Amino acid sequence: MKPTLLILAAGMGTRYGGLKQIDPIGPNGEIIIDYSIYDAINAGFGKVVFVIRHCFEDAFKEKIGNKFINLVETAYSYQEVNTCVDGFELPKDRDKPWGTGHAILVACDLIHEPFAVINADDYYGPGAFNTIARFLTTKDLSYNDYAMIGYTLRDTLSEYGSVARGVCRCDENMLLKGIIEYKKIEKTSTGARYFEDDGTKHVLTGNEIVSRNMWGFQPSIFDHLKVRFGRFLEERGYESNSELFIPTVVDELINKEKVTVKVLHANDKCFGVTYRKDAANAAKCICQLIEQGLYPENLWEQS
Repeated sequence: MKPTLLILAAGMGTRYGGLKQIDPIGPNGEIIIDYSIYDAINAGFGKVVFVIRHCFEDAFKEKIGNKFINLVETAYSYQEVNTCVDGFELPKDRDKPWGTGHAILVACDLIHEPFAVINADDYYGPGAFNTIARFLTTKDLSYNDYAMIGYTLRDTLSEYGSVARGVCRCDENMLLKGIIEYKKIEKTSTGARYFEDDGTKHVLTGNEIVSRNMWGFQPSIFDHLKVRFGRFLEERGYESNSELFIPTVVDELINKEKVTVKVLHANDKCFGVTYRKDAANAAKCICQLIEQGLYPENLWEQS
C-alpha cells in the first residue's frame, strides 16, 4: 500500500500575507508546494490530502490543487474553528482553528493508511521524502511506530522573524524521548534564542535537533488526537488564541509509552517561506538545485 502525503495548508493566508500573493520560487512560477509534491510522487506516495480553509478553497484549487489532478490522487479536508469540536461551545472571539494537532485530526476520514505530514510553506527535499517513504512502507511496523525527519535548528530559521519549532531529545538509538514546542525562536549571531509568553529569554546553541513538522504516522494517530483534542478543548478551549501543536501531542504519547518515534535524518537543504521576504532566499536555493540537476527547469513539463 502506498503512503499518503498530508499537507497542512490552512495557515497559508495568515502569516505570509494571503494566498493570492504567494510568490513563485521556481523559474516557471512554481511555488514551494510544487517541489514537495514532485518529490513525494517520485518517492512513491500514492495520494495527497490538502488541509485548507473554505475561505480560500477556490483560489487554492485554481492556483495549486488543480494542476495535480492527473498526476496523483488528491483530496481536501477543511480546518475551521468548528471542525471536530463535537458540540463544544466556541468562544465568541475565536476565529482561528486550533493548531497543527487539530489540522491533522480534520483529515481522519480521508486517510486509512500510513501517511506523512508536512507544512505547505516548507521545503524538505527529495532525500527527506525518500527516507520517510521507506519508513512508512516497512513491513514490520506496528500501529504505534511513528517517525520524524529531524533537522539542525540553525538550518531552519528565518532571517525575517521568529518561528515555532519542536526541539527534540533523542536516545543513542535516535528514538525520540521528548519534544518541546517553542513558539518564538529567533536567529542570532551565535545560534538562536526563544522567548516565553511573559518575555523571558532563553539562549539556544543552534545545534539542537528540531522538528519541521515532517512526520510519519500510522492511522492510529487519529485516535490519540481525538482524545487529546477533547481534553485540550476542556482545558484551553475558552482562550481566543490557544493551539494544540502536534509536537506536544507526540511528546505526551512518548512519555506515556504509547508510541515510539524514530528520528530520521535527511541531508537535504531545508528552507521555509514563513514570511514574504523568505521567498527571495527560497528562489535562490531552488535555482541552485536546478543547476545541480536535482530538478528540471520546468518542473511539470515532463509530467
